[in-house]
Amino acid sequence: MRVVRYEACHEEIWNRHIRESKNGSFLFDRGYMGYHAERFTDHSLLFFDERDRLAGVLPASLHGTELVSHGGLTYGGIVSNEDMKTSTMVRLFDAMLGFLRAQGVSRLCYKAIPHIFHRIPADEDLYALFLHDARLYRRDASSAIYLPDRLRFAKGKREGVRKANKAGLVVSESLDFESFFAIGEKLMRERHGLAPVHSSDEMSRLATLFPENIRLHASFSGNQMLAGAITYVFAPFVHLQYMYNCDEGMELGALDLVLDHLITGPYGSFKYLSFGVSTEDGGRFLNQGLMHQKEMFGARSVVHDFYEINLT
Repeated sequence: MRVVRYEACHEEIWNRHIRESKNGSFLFDRGYMGYHAERFTDHSLLFFDERDRLAGVLPASLHGTELVSHGGLTYGGIVSNEDMKTSTMVRLFDAMLGFLRAQGVSRLCYKAIPHIFHRIPADEDLYALFLHDARLYRRDASSAIYLPDRLRFAKGKREGVRKANKAGLVVSESLDFESFFAIGEKLMRERHGLAPVHSSDEMSRLATLFPENIRLHASFSGNQMLAGAITYVFAPFVHLQYMYNCDEGMELGALDLVLDHLITGPYGSFKYLSFGVSTEDGGRFLNQGLMHQKEMFGARSVVHDFYEINLT
């Protein structure tokens, strides 16, 4: 197994591999990863088998002497295609760890790709991690709705949808990221003293690059946006990257209507709708209120696992 560090000349073969993979998404496309390239030292890897075929890639960044997969992404383990077998993954890990030691890397921090984002089973890396005595050092509690057999909304959410419909709110797709992030910035500043990870300008640029993958669905009272959700689409999965609701929207059930629309409309035939994590402090603190809100929509827990291998 030959290990090569990613360079710009690999962009085409990398992106093609991501498109054809069994556990990848547009998050690993170099166009998406490049939007925050200046914030991280990219140290992504490509793995070529004995016949010089690309067997897998690892989105990764270097932090001192630690390699993280990837510092700018929620997860980012080995991305492989349908040809990946367990024995191949074991050889890949052997080669990768030897390569990293030779590069002076002292620790590998590996963010496994949650199984709900696997098109077909792709847990070969978890077995290879076990063989190398990887330590599970963090587990975030995320949540998702299994759409083919989804649970019913809780009573409060059903009432919210009823109120929104009675008030004449309408859900439609929008490109007005500025209004959406204005709602989010006010909400996060007042409640948490924080700001969204992305700015409206960044999200607009990303949506222009990936128009089929990044979409904003919002509820309106006339021309006024009250609530919305940005979806990251990697069919047959969809992830809710951001959800925001203004004060008036909370009174009228505006966000409840958006979620009901997504589940019964554009993403009704998908497999999973993911809400993202509800934990803090490296997974040690569960934000029970946030998780409860997601569970009221019928979501249930999915974990995001982080492993480490010390290389010294």
